[in-house]
Amino acid sequence: MLLIGEKINGTRKAVQKAILSRNTEAIIALVKEQTEAGADYLDVNAGTGPDRELEDILWLLDIVQSYAPDIPVCIDSSSAATLKAALPHVGKTPMINSINADSARLEAFIPLVKEYAASVIALALDESKSGMPKNNEERMENIDRILEATRKAEIPDSDVYIDPLIMAVSTDNNAGSTVLACIREIRQKYPETHITGGLSNISFGLPERAIVNRTFLTLAMAAGMDSAVCNPANRSFIEAMKATDMILGNDRFCRKYTTAAKKGFCKK
Repeated sequence: MLLIGEKINGTRKAVQKAILSRNTEAIIALVKEQTEAGADYLDVNAGTGPDRELEDILWLLDIVQSYAPDIPVCIDSSSAATLKAALPHVGKTPMINSINADSARLEAFIPLVKEYAASVIALALDESKSGMPKNNEERMENIDRILEATRKAEIPDSDVYIDPLIMAVSTDNNAGSTVLACIREIRQKYPETHITGGLSNISFGLPERAIVNRTFLTLAMAAGMDSAVCNPANRSFIEAMKATDMILGNDRFCRKYTTAAKKGFCKK
């Protein structure tokens, strides 16, 4: 299970405040917390307006890479111009967040993915159309268009991290079963791709969200999800992930689980 640390995100009020005030120590604390907990990538999202996004994301990248040079970043921006200017400042091969089935987004982003041999998160939507996909048929149509474009550019399926769009079960009682079915379909149709997403979306608006999140995580992993955008320092989440991976037969002699247990789960 590949973990993409989600906490360096300017859409969060505390992080936005740290970015605007250039609070280096606050960002370092987020980097330290996530890297020590075992994040494989660190998502970096300035979350600021187009007039200053590039300046802010370069500042964040400088801090993240200075403190954790061995952890690759996931550059999170909807602007191709920002990505094009920021990518030369990245050390290790990055991940790009994100593309979708909108032809304009694909045309702008795929050359950057190709040039930097980056991994890329692909959302199962088309932002040129209004609203989210109504069903899994629409999700898969969007995914098909994305994979057609990435394959045409000779980007390996293994570099594509498909986000099937996890929605809140509090607003749609079938949201969980729907996305689990989509995960199974993606895994069957595109076995070399990865499947990721913000798992905590499932519990939005509900009490005791951690219970819902870790239950969904177990079901999603069993369906074929092998990555998550998450807080790797959340112990209950990591406990569920390690135990599920072991039960699914992906942990030879249970070594990863037992080692993690001895270390308290949220430590490398």
